[in-house]
Amino acid sequence: MKSYISEVFSSIQGEGKLLGRRQIFIRFSGCNLNCNYCDTPESRNPIFGRNTSVDQLYRDVEKLITSDFHSISLTGGEPLLHVDFIKEFLKNIDYEVLIETNGSLPDELEKIVDFIDYASVDIKLPEHESVSNWDSLLVHELKSINLLIEEGINTYCKLVVFPSTKVDTVGFIASKLVQEVKDNSELSLIIQPKSPLNNWKNNHHKLFEFSERSGEYLDVLVIPQIHKLLKIR
Repeated sequence: MKSYISEVFSSIQGEGKLLGRRQIFIRFSGCNLNCNYCDTPESRNPIFGRNTSVDQLYRDVEKLITSDFHSISLTGGEPLLHVDFIKEFLKNIDYEVLIETNGSLPDELEKIVDFIDYASVDIKLPEHESVSNWDSLLVHELKSINLLIEEGINTYCKLVVFPSTKVDTVGFIASKLVQEVKDNSELSLIIQPKSPLNNWKNNHHKLFEFSERSGEYLDVLVIPQIHKLLKIR
């Protein structure tokens, strides 16, 4: 069994609740969405990179293990487009695993949920221009979040915001998470300002407003892409 993987590398996690952890990133090729803020546009190409076997991926990962290694990050693109390959890979490893997903494929996610330890679900906003039917996408994202939490997966949501993002929109997402996620007591929302941060020079007040509105509903953190500040992958 093979899948196209654009890169495998070791770095420091620069986003979300595993911020600062040393991870091995497996970036799968291809994506079913078309977000206008995507910072790895080459990964949208389903045949970008190397057509890699499961055995080869084992070897690639083992070469990158370091003393400070924490976990593997399955990212993309959208990794759940490769769910059968991922399941085969995860069946024979003994490392903790984070999946970074757009949450649009809950039925595929269900196939590997037993092998996942952490999950980052990237909730899209209408302004991200990801799909033509945003309401349907949100339904699928919420279904994915419920599935992960029901299975006891350490899950958080990520929301990329622009200086132009409306505070009411962020509040709406936070309220939907509280209304639709059955057990949201430990669910966090990561507000991620779109890079580069120079775009926020005159809009820092918006970040406080996003945080305050979200905080009316659930735990919220504002975290930029630290790896870009450090100028690492």
